[in-house]
Amino acid sequence: MKSMEEPEGPYDYASDPAYAREPSGAGTPPPSSPSRLARTAHGIGRASRSTAHVVAKGSNVAFTGARRFTHSGGAGESGFSRLLELHAFNTAGDAAVAISLAGTLFFTVPTGEATGQVALFLVLTMLPFAIVAPLIGPFLDRFRRGRRWAIGATLAIRAFCCWVLAGAVADASPAFYFAALGCLVSSKAYGVTRASAVPRLLPETFTLVKANSRISLTGTGAAAISAPLAVGAATIGADWALRYAALLFAIGTILAILLPAKVDSSEGEEPVDLAGHATSGPQKGLSISRAVVNALRSNSGLRLLSGFLTIFMAFTLREPPASMGWDGNATILLGLVVGGAGAGNTIGTLIGSAASTRRPEQVVVGVLVLDVVVLAVVGVFFTWWTAVILGLTVGICQSLGKLSLDALIQRDVPERVRTSMFARSETLLQLGWVTGGLIGIGLFSLDATPQVGALVIGGLLIVWLGFVLTRARRPEPAVATARRPQA
Repeated sequence: MKSMEEPEGPYDYASDPAYAREPSGAGTPPPSSPSRLARTAHGIGRASRSTAHVVAKGSNVAFTGARRFTHSGGAGESGFSRLLELHAFNTAGDAAVAISLAGTLFFTVPTGEATGQVALFLVLTMLPFAIVAPLIGPFLDRFRRGRRWAIGATLAIRAFCCWVLAGAVADASPAFYFAALGCLVSSKAYGVTRASAVPRLLPETFTLVKANSRISLTGTGAAAISAPLAVGAATIGADWALRYAALLFAIGTILAILLPAKVDSSEGEEPVDLAGHATSGPQKGLSISRAVVNALRSNSGLRLLSGFLTIFMAFTLREPPASMGWDGNATILLGLVVGGAGAGNTIGTLIGSAASTRRPEQVVVGVLVLDVVVLAVVGVFFTWWTAVILGLTVGICQSLGKLSLDALIQRDVPERVRTSMFARSETLLQLGWVTGGLIGIGLFSLDATPQVGALVIGGLLIVWLGFVLTRARRPEPAVATARRPQA
């Protein structure tokens, strides 16, 4: 048959489909190329899955560790853990705001322009706050049965102000200063309301010192985590760091409202008279022991120095003088000083929480003496490493001073007036910081050298220390107790 006949010419292997499916030599792609590509893709996928697994596991471990820390010692049962979580978002937001404003006012403009901007910022924010600060405590005392809403309001106001600040930074609007003032006032009001809520949430095994140490450590950890995220957002634009802060404050607002209802309780509370040792006239409410009053005075001096150094050193280290012996980047030096202060605060918190302070009234005066001595030495030998040591010392002393004040309040102030005491004392300490900041901007505006600035603030603190020591050595009057005056 024709189909069975042999082909007339040579057999065309290339036209045979069966032969084409068989492996061939030079005419087909090398089999190794697809397999190499597949192996590379498989390796990348496996590495991605491993990285995601490590990140997820690390995040889970970090979350579990943080939750174990905030809930340990009965804090979860008493509701204190909720306050710690709330405070974490607060400090994280504050860190983002500080980074954004630092970039806007300091690092993105020339020195001369930065000086004018910061001076205007301080005048338009700190001066009004100096007037408002003494009124915060008494005003919040009227909302004792609504502390959750008061705390939430301070966070909600900051969320709104940060959102306004973001728009003002982008548009260079004058609303920038009004929004900054709102952030400052509401931040200090948060400190007062949060401090007044702490005694209501104390676990049975906690002292006031231990509770405040845990709050401080929680805030430090939250700020350390939030700061790199805020820096990353600020690289896109300072307004994005502020929007990030607004988000954190909004979450904090929700957490504040979810605090236990006992935060709002004011059962048995009475007003406190802090002027009982300075006047001999009729007193309102209950007077406080001399040890607590002296501790407040000592802490006011510590906050005065902290506020001064925060503003004065920020300007000085922008262009470090030749006498400091620093030839590197000015931003690195500023980071060393700020890092020293932060490390000192953490070290002081750890020392205060670990040590059993039997004589807090001596510790609180001792740290003020140490601050004055170190400041005097730095004023004479002002170099970059003495500036770092000063930041470390100020951080340690301020932390130990505050913890000693807490210990005295716990020891000498009855529970029924402790909340009001917190409100008044926090307002006084914040006012001391503002005063120090105003002194710092005033001296820098007068072109004072770092040595002159250190000696001036050192002289003021020596006078204040003499006043504290003189008052501390006076005998305790019979009426200056925390008992109700007899009718």
